[in-house]
Amino acid sequence: MSAIARVRPAPRRIPNIRPRMRRVELGLLLVVAAALVVGGASLGATERWLRAQATGEAITAFGFAPPDPRGLGAYILGLLAVHAAFVLAGRRTDQILLPAIGMLGGIGLLLMQRLPQSLVTQSFGTLELGLGELQLVWLLISLAVLALLALLVRSDRWLRAYKYTWAAAGILLLAMTFVFGTDVNGARLTLSIGPISGQPSELLKVILVVFLAAYLSENRPLLAEESMRLGPLRLPPIPYLAPMVAMWAIALGVVVVQRDLGAALLFFAVFLALLFVATGRVSYVVGGMVLFLAGSWVLYQVFAHVQVRVDNWLDPFRDPLGQGFQTVQALYAFGRGGLLGVGLGAGLPTIAGHLPVPAVHTDYPLAALGEELGLTGLLAIFGLYLVIVERGLRIAAAAQDEFRALLAAGLSLVIGVQAFIIAAGNLKLIPLTGITLPFISYGGSSLLANAIAAGLLLALSDAGAVPPPPPRARRWRRRSREERA
Repeated sequence: MSAIARVRPAPRRIPNIRPRMRRVELGLLLVVAAALVVGGASLGATERWLRAQATGEAITAFGFAPPDPRGLGAYILGLLAVHAAFVLAGRRTDQILLPAIGMLGGIGLLLMQRLPQSLVTQSFGTLELGLGELQLVWLLISLAVLALLALLVRSDRWLRAYKYTWAAAGILLLAMTFVFGTDVNGARLTLSIGPISGQPSELLKVILVVFLAAYLSENRPLLAEESMRLGPLRLPPIPYLAPMVAMWAIALGVVVVQRDLGAALLFFAVFLALLFVATGRVSYVVGGMVLFLAGSWVLYQVFAHVQVRVDNWLDPFRDPLGQGFQTVQALYAFGRGGLLGVGLGAGLPTIAGHLPVPAVHTDYPLAALGEELGLTGLLAIFGLYLVIVERGLRIAAAAQDEFRALLAAGLSLVIGVQAFIIAAGNLKLIPLTGITLPFISYGGSSLLANAIAAGLLLALSDAGAVPPPPPRARRWRRRSREERA
């Protein structure tokens, strides 16, 4: 037997991982919990005062308690449970993301508890849940998904190796929605499986980011350095760009046919952003914007629902009681809020017994928050989204390879761009699109998709667990102490 055959590799030792304190995360979570408790108490006091004013009863003392203290307490305990799981696992993941996401989710929960619970109801046997209770259930499920991905995802091979499979599965899911889905406000966006329904386009945004990150990481040198000349223009190498553009165009085409203009705009913006991050070529972005403007003009000429959205954006007061009703009422809500707002629970007066903005829990959450928290509150919310984007880009900058860098950048940008699109639509800066405000708007599919993106970001940020000091070092320290004694 040869010497080579007799040599056996040493068994790989798995370090004994110890819990690792996360003091920054814990401190920020305590601040988040305190802010939510104060906000809930303020909301409860305002609601009691308004109820007393309506009924004429005397106010003897304010009850500073949230409308649903058990729900708010369960959410705060869920955040602390995720933190405890991170501590016990000993993972060195980002300590800022969870508090920022937790604050946004808590704001959304307070908003859903404040709105009429009959806006959304769902029955599970004899149990009937209202808007706030359903939002709490989906928030807790999303926190569990976020924690599982952050703790269990150690390798990214299953993401990058099957990029075409993921993309095909996402497009198939969209096609199933187009065939078997249900129409909501003229758009076929929702796919129902038993009592559970959701929007597959929310999941597709994560799948699309994974596919683009994998493809661009493999072909980045060619896309960044090579080019084709067409007269004075320098075009990207079509053979390498075509598969990615084709996959993206199929998904975009299905979304446009489904009349999901918000998802279409989100996909296009994330595509251009990742292409620029991967190649650094401004010409790609300029060319993409030219194509976007040309495509928007074609869509405006072809589809009637696009014309309605654009015309309503340009002049909502032309039909203030019809197509422009929600836009006009949202502008009034922002105006009533002013700089500091009217206070939690004191906004959104009803008109003839109905909310002035019927889609306030999905499409117009910023209108309610802008009225009750004012411009100052809106700037704080926008700041939280900027924190998520900044942490994601920081994770991308510290990534070990190009795929992880592009994936982290794409996941953070998809959250930030989606928040910008819906915020700009609420503020009448762009035509309103039917997408949700991440972590705030009501919707199980939206919360789960954004939780998946955040969980993957946390997994990518892991710097590795720190093992305990080797036994030899511990014996040396003990022997040194004995000699000094």
